[in-house]
Amino acid sequence: MCGRFNLRTNPAAFVAAFDAAPPAGSGQLLLRYNIAPTQTILAVRQTGSVREAVPLRWGLIPSWSKDAKIGARLINARADTAPDKPSFRSAFKRRRCLVPASGFYEWQGQAGAKQPYHIFPSRGGLMAFAGLWERWQPPGGDGDAVESCTILTTEANETLRDLHDRMPVILAPTDYRA
Repeated sequence: MCGRFNLRTNPAAFVAAFDAAPPAGSGQLLLRYNIAPTQTILAVRQTGSVREAVPLRWGLIPSWSKDAKIGARLINARADTAPDKPSFRSAFKRRRCLVPASGFYEWQGQAGAKQPYHIFPSRGGLMAFAGLWERWQPPGGDGDAVESCTILTTEANETLRDLHDRMPVILAPTDYRA
């Protein structure tokens, strides 16, 4: 599971890692230490032959939803079941994205308290979680469209299994284009 993550980088490193410039005025999205569900995050998506970095709300709101509040419960999607779940099925087929991160957090209960752990690449730098995005229009066309996303999760690897049974799907740079 991924309930909190961080992104600490500069525009040049972001462009080098993702071949996409962050949107103008998004400097605050590049330096965040504790990103929480429903906040605006920076994601990278492919539109035709162009890769673009865009701000998205973390918590996918399905296009058919009557209420945006459902997004708070859809921050993560199991990679193995997302293709079949009504909330994620359409996005899985047509709207994939990368969620840039410097690391993510997991908590482990110990003697009545929870101990946080920061998981990050051993060599530092950026990584990308697999994500799905969606565009939602409030019913009746009242209000602006909201673009939102979810992070795909998988079974935890051997290193993280003691902390949690799930983890984000972390993509290799060679898989970003797919």
